[in-house]
Amino acid sequence: MKYAFVDYRISDEELISLEKLEISPIIVPKCCDVYDAINGHPDIQLNILDSKQIIVHKNISPKIIDKLKNLNIKIIYSENILTSKYPWDIMLNAVNLDNLFLHNLKYTDKNLLKLVNHKTLINTKQGYTKCSTAIVSNNALITSDKSIVNSLKNYSMDLLYVPYGDIVLPGLDHGFIGGCCGLVSPNKMAFFGDLNCYTQGTKVIKFLEKHNVEPVYLRKGKLIDRGSLMCIDI
Repeated sequence: MKYAFVDYRISDEELISLEKLEISPIIVPKCCDVYDAINGHPDIQLNILDSKQIIVHKNISPKIIDKLKNLNIKIIYSENILTSKYPWDIMLNAVNLDNLFLHNLKYTDKNLLKLVNHKTLINTKQGYTKCSTAIVSNNALITSDKSIVNSLKNYSMDLLYVPYGDIVLPGLDHGFIGGCCGLVSPNKMAFFGDLNCYTQGTKVIKFLEKHNVEPVYLRKGKLIDRGSLMCIDI
């Protein structure tokens, strides 16, 4: 069974689209410790280690803890507590691949670092690392941040750079490419919105085609940042 962590503000249209993909949503509740624009974003409150274990913000809602326990997922709690001021809201917002971990390592939660220290750890200036990065595969990423591009220049990674802008995030000037999408299978990426309504959409579609990944649109209209679509198979 496939599950996806989604912001509590997800629309009915998007939920119906997930159901058509046979994906069950796990609603991430509001976190009052961070500012409104990101207070339900999955990539702020948790990081998926694998299909059997997830690290979560230590003050995350008990509702989601109960859900994870019912799914027999091991829960690890963060050492630190989220706060509304940067960089104290980025501790779990990392790109976590099979063999590579990318984040502003100075501010990564210590419990998360312990769990990934067997991987290649790469430091980057951008603390909202996952927000700024769409994971296409373990060897291909789309990012809106040049510091992430620079951090990965010495690694075998196919990167597509797209500038910030033209992604909706209510409460802020713009959203982030990583926050509006997520892989739902190795060959399918779902978007909260339509790439045909995005100024960089043609470039993204071509990059996905290059890596044999099909875009799926969960809603009509412009892309909206809901904090990464994060899936697990159980």
